[in-house]
Amino acid sequence: MKNIRLVLLGELILFVAIFGVNLFSWAVGGLSNIAWFLDLPSIILIVAVLIPGLLIMGEWKDFIKSFSVGIKPYTLLELKNIIGAVSAAQKLTVFGALFAIITSGILIIGRLDNPEKLGPNLAVCFLAGFYAVIIEFFLLPLRLNAERKMNEEMDLGDE
Repeated sequence: MKNIRLVLLGELILFVAIFGVNLFSWAVGGLSNIAWFLDLPSIILIVAVLIPGLLIMGEWKDFIKSFSVGIKPYTLLELKNIIGAVSAAQKLTVFGALFAIITSGILIIGRLDNPEKLGPNLAVCFLAGFYAVIIEFFLLPLRLNAERKMNEEMDLGDE
């Protein structure tokens, strides 16, 4: 079993490398292009749905445990709860992104009188979806790791 923290670090390095190559291949603005990918309100909306949602559902502790699956021993029930918590985090991330996209879209439609700003505003609208993809990129290995560990524990229990 691989250490999930090393897997997440590897994914982060992979993401940064792919993003960097993609960003700098445009070569139009160099480092200034990075600012195009930053939208604090979208990030806040996603996080404002994700974290309180996990807390309200009582899944926060199990979600935090997902970062130590394979490092610490967990029972089958705990692993099942961890998988459920990560699954809830995945869904909440999508809901938060959809909320941010719809909110941005409504604001854009309300300001169609200024066509020069339509392109940049639409770009900002899509950033919430981009952030959801990035978050999912890190949540999926957490879930798969917990599922793999649960399957291993079930196989050991059958023997």
